[in-house]
Amino acid sequence: MATNGGSRKKVSTFTLENVGQISKACVRLGDLTVLVGPQATGKSVFLQLFHLNKDYQFVRNTLKRHGYDWKKDWGQFLDLTLGEGMCGLWSETSKVLCDNKPQDLPANVLGAGKGKNLRHCFYIPAQRVLVMQNGWPRAFTNFQMKDPYVVRNFGEDLRLLMEAGLGSGEEGLFPKDGKLKKGLRHLLQERLYQGGGLKLDTNSPQKRLILEVGGSSLPFMVWSAGQREFTPLLLGLYWLLPSTKQAKPGIDWVVLEEPEMGLHPLGLSVVLLFVFELIGRGYKVLISTHSPQVLEMVWALKEIKKCGGGYQDVLRLFDANGDSSLKSTAETALASDISVSYFAHTSPCRVESKDISELDPGSEAPEEANWGGLAEFGGRAAEIVSEVVNRKKATR
Repeated sequence: MATNGGSRKKVSTFTLENVGQISKACVRLGDLTVLVGPQATGKSVFLQLFHLNKDYQFVRNTLKRHGYDWKKDWGQFLDLTLGEGMCGLWSETSKVLCDNKPQDLPANVLGAGKGKNLRHCFYIPAQRVLVMQNGWPRAFTNFQMKDPYVVRNFGEDLRLLMEAGLGSGEEGLFPKDGKLKKGLRHLLQERLYQGGGLKLDTNSPQKRLILEVGGSSLPFMVWSAGQREFTPLLLGLYWLLPSTKQAKPGIDWVVLEEPEMGLHPLGLSVVLLFVFELIGRGYKVLISTHSPQVLEMVWALKEIKKCGGGYQDVLRLFDANGDSSLKSTAETALASDISVSYFAHTSPCRVESKDISELDPGSEAPEEANWGGLAEFGGRAAEIVSEVVNRKKATR
């Protein structure tokens, strides 16, 4: 598996204690780390504080460059970064630990700040569709101050990428030779863009992306929901997967919230292949999800590996049969260490995490057997239908 300049760390843990509704969340970080759990269990808070702990110097410098001043107040800084009203999640008993070592995050953020302006984490937020305005990425200052930093900075990353000339050639933005693996481009065009392509609108006085399908040029707002949701993610993948075949210098971690947003299962399977392409480039990836399909993939990969399956079986899993260009991506999927953590309420206002990485359907622990609740509805539906069928047979 590829490494990021030799700097890639071994498996570690990241822990939050007494932060908002989280009483304790200790997550083992693998090559791929998956967070599951009901809404409002703190998954986004966990991921944003993970990002902040990695990149507090870069975050602070970015905010200052855009004219923000939190007056050395930790609460104001949390409002600026996590979003308005989030200052209340921190208390005197709040703790952040990395590999069980306490991190004084407030002191680090509010300190002198003489360290290098390094960036280690690329964050793709769940609200990614909001970074596009009329088919063009929004600038950092085009958002409201109350919007989370990760949303504003993602928009700025994509804007700078586009302003640097991405998509300005005759080929347009997508599909584009040399950008992404051929097999992945083919699957995206087939499953997300229905044979069409993304181009820059050269007839409009305002820069914008259009989707060309079947001879028609379609503006952003008439694209399908999945296309609007996925296109910012595609631009993020362009940022992370340059044609040099290496990871971006300094970037070790990629956070991807809710990859399933707006996508049909066939589209989501392509995004999951991209996750392993990222891992193959040397990144570690953290995902939060409400999709049973993501855990079905994790379970299937574990079973394929356990039973001695090969990359061909993985390609069949992703419905990408016979595409030799994706062999290394499939091999990376088999070789990856995958961790799954379940965030759940232990009381109305308290949340704890539990490692359910084995995803054993026969486990005595219901949260593992039901895959953090994501398999619960399917199991209950099958049970009820079976009962109804048996009852009908009994009355004949």
